[in-house]
Amino acid sequence: MAMALRLAVKGMGMTSPNPMVGAVLVKGGKVIAQGFHERAGSPHAEALALERAGKKAEGASLFVSLEPCCHLNKRTPPCTGAVIRSGVKEVITAMLDPNPAVCGKGIEQIKKAGIDVRTGVLEDKARRLNEAYVKYITTGMPFVTLKAAMTLDGKIATSSGESKWITGPEARKLVHRMRSGADAILTAVGTVMADDPELTARIEGGKNKKSKENKNKNPVRVVIDPELRSPFGSRIFRTPPRTIVVTRKALPPELASAGVEALNYDGRLSFKWVLKRLGAMGMTSVMIEGGASLNAHAFEEGIIDKAVFFYAPKIIGGVKSLPAIGGHGVLKLADAWRLGNLSIKRAGEDFFVTGYVL
Repeated sequence: MAMALRLAVKGMGMTSPNPMVGAVLVKGGKVIAQGFHERAGSPHAEALALERAGKKAEGASLFVSLEPCCHLNKRTPPCTGAVIRSGVKEVITAMLDPNPAVCGKGIEQIKKAGIDVRTGVLEDKARRLNEAYVKYITTGMPFVTLKAAMTLDGKIATSSGESKWITGPEARKLVHRMRSGADAILTAVGTVMADDPELTARIEGGKNKKSKENKNKNPVRVVIDPELRSPFGSRIFRTPPRTIVVTRKALPPELASAGVEALNYDGRLSFKWVLKRLGAMGMTSVMIEGGASLNAHAFEEGIIDKAVFFYAPKIIGGVKSLPAIGGHGVLKLADAWRLGNLSIKRAGEDFFVTGYVL
């Protein structure tokens, strides 16, 4: 199962709105075939592994990181049929598929065919791997990760606004991999005006190289810009693939002709409204990369599922330098936003803390 999970990771960023899934066929104590879901619309992991095994699959054990699907509302055939026809003697899964169209039904079909089934093997790791899919398929809302890079004293920019580069190259490479795994990057007009970012996943040997391995992809950029103050020549508008502006204004011809899209709203903007719209577009994961104000609003509205804070061994100081989280903050420690399931890792000379909002 650990091998199946490692295989599943190879599909990161490419399978949405489907989950990442890996499958391994074992017979006589040896791996005879394996596969992973490479991209949405391509064969599922177990179907691919069974096809590669051919007749050798008979009497084998199939390890798959997610319950085989059994419904017809998708671009590929149900996997339960292929599993039953293959002649495998047992199926071991990490977790049930939370999709209401599947959840337990795939397992039940396989059991009725006389195949032994076990589930729950490395389930926690499987759920963590597909945390975005689990939230999206059960709520229709994308999973939200907030990322910020700061000094040890919690500053994201000097009092003059300088922020490039707080963290080192290893941390920045990791951020690009995080972007590649997200469906959308959410930022705001202040960041566009201050930094003129591209917000693309620039990974060496990645998305533009032809190979049999999965390729990294660029996320959709979503810019909160109520009054449309972002300069029309900004790189976020001139760099592929796709940019959506959340605004009260009508999109000018200069941006519309460049392929920029608009999400128009009236009154006070709700981040939850934005997320619902993105979810309706099939986006399962959103990564927030903004400034102090955007970060504060995201925490205040309660839309964050996970936070990743990168820390550089530097001190900026100064009451006018920018903190990672702006706004008014909380008045009582009891009201502080709390994170759980923490992990701390190194990235070159920097380190990063990952936690889930409780």
